[in-house]
Amino acid sequence: MSTKTPKPSRRARPATAGRPERRRAAARRPAGRRRRGGLPGGVKVAGVVALAVVALLAVFLVANRGGGRQGAAGRYAFQVGEPGPGATAPPIKLATTAGATFDLGAPSGQTTLLYFQEGLGCQPCWDQLTDIQANLDKYRVLGISRVLSITTDPLDAVRQKVADERIRIPVASDPDLKVSRAYHANRYGMMGASRDGHSFIVVGPDGVIRWRADYGGAPDYTMYVPSPSLLADLRAGLAGSAN
Repeated sequence: MSTKTPKPSRRARPATAGRPERRRAAARRPAGRRRRGGLPGGVKVAGVVALAVVALLAVFLVANRGGGRQGAAGRYAFQVGEPGPGATAPPIKLATTAGATFDLGAPSGQTTLLYFQEGLGCQPCWDQLTDIQANLDKYRVLGISRVLSITTDPLDAVRQKVADERIRIPVASDPDLKVSRAYHANRYGMMGASRDGHSFIVVGPDGVIRWRADYGGAPDYTMYVPSPSLLADLRAGLAGSAN
């Protein structure tokens, strides 16, 4: 009878058997395969860099929008609604804080800057009007002979506001939005179609629109443009309309 000692079965092998071999095999594998589901370090870095580039590109595109938005001269993006440059301006006859009815067609020979604004709930809109008033001589240099602001608020409330703000530029009340809708000025604000946004339109003495800028539309909803920027946009727009 044989006295040969039988080999231990695999189940009987010590629990630590084979571990050195597994460690050596793992060491020979590429670094990217040691941990299931992981990515090589270089891929991770490349991914982070790519995301950073995409983010910077997005910021650049937001700051330099195209697709109907302009913002070169004064660096405030705006849209150009309809009726726009070259179109005949719709008539305007509205009661104003000056105590008289404003008629866009009278007297003749006027170049008018129309400023449609959001109204009593928008203090930056009134700061805009105060700014224009303080720099009125610079607007006149560009040929602007009169300025009219238009809001949909009732005239009595607007009269009190201009008195509080010491505004001498006439402000017209358009409570039924008849004029605002004719100029589509109520399409560029935060309050939907019930109020105007922040739109500027220059109408020449011939009744033709020479320049338009709607700053109040999405996504910026700009409700104040400093006069240096507004004048730069106005100057560039009028120069373009003269060509």
